[in-house]
Amino acid sequence: MSNLNVRKMKIVTIHTEQIQTVFDELNDNFDGKIAFDFDEYTLEINNSFAKGTITGASFSDNISYVQFDMTFSTAVRMDFLNVLSTPVYFAYCSKGSLSHSFGINGEERKFKTFQTAILTSDKDQDNVLFFEKDVNTKLTLIIVGTQTEQPYLMPSLNQKVKETFFENNATENFFYMGSYNLKIAEKIEQLNAVTQTGIVRNLLKEGILKIILAMEIQQHSDDLNAFTKDVNGLTLKEMEEIKELSEFIKSSPEEAFTIKSLSKKSGLSPSKLQEGFKMIHDRTVNDYITHMRVLKAEILMRTSDLNISEIVYCIGFTSRSYFSKIFKQKFNCSPKEYKFNISC
Repeated sequence: MSNLNVRKMKIVTIHTEQIQTVFDELNDNFDGKIAFDFDEYTLEINNSFAKGTITGASFSDNISYVQFDMTFSTAVRMDFLNVLSTPVYFAYCSKGSLSHSFGINGEERKFKTFQTAILTSDKDQDNVLFFEKDVNTKLTLIIVGTQTEQPYLMPSLNQKVKETFFENNATENFFYMGSYNLKIAEKIEQLNAVTQTGIVRNLLKEGILKIILAMEIQQHSDDLNAFTKDVNGLTLKEMEEIKELSEFIKSSPEEAFTIKSLSKKSGLSPSKLQEGFKMIHDRTVNDYITHMRVLKAEILMRTSDLNISEIVYCIGFTSRSYFSKIFKQKFNCSPKEYKFNISC
């Protein structure tokens, strides 16, 4: 990196993985507004230098997370100084791209949209992230401390993470770049869609976050065993098209979709559509459409005065008996029983 680029780059230094201090230091650098609610921090930033939101929280087992949804008007170098707990960082990029290096002079490795990275450094190296200028970057960073204070107790989750990535408890520079994974992107959207407050929100977020952590560890294991690496054959652009198409169907499941019309809209072949939907949703395209229609039907039952027949036809089904069959498979009761129970 040239000296000119260094001069133009804003440098942010994070001295600890303790979440409160992380947000204090981020706010000192970005001049935003911090909100705190039941162990969750939200930093809103809207100035000439940066726009967006940074959120984060700490949970049990020495696990925390920091999530960036930011656009910077200049390049940013963020230095995470190594600390006593030698944390493992699980990074997932939902949008944009960014780079990582061990120390400021280390090799820069770039990870892109829908990619995950697992990294940790030895005691003499810091972890450095490089955010690009004028690019909306969405990054979820799960931080797992590996120091154990009470080794005589039953192994905790962070101990198991340490055992997974450090043989014989030896800590050294470790960097893994995962293959593209859209399922993690979906789970992160679920994390961000939690609307509850207080302890319920905290518990729900902790549960989802640990699922994301498990998915990233599983992908690392699968990639090492060459079960999933580069086998789906989809490019990043094709996966972005599948993601947009999924959101479109989710927002308007009642439309008369066909494989042909969806293929034309996305520019993807029918085989690519099916491959993408199986990868991200574990469903065929038609099964995904049906699933979204049933979910919308359930919402209408709770929030509208429409009767069941009206709901069936307004969400795109032509057969009430078929709708009743798949609704019962999903909710373990008939539509009539469901509507009766929620009206009591």
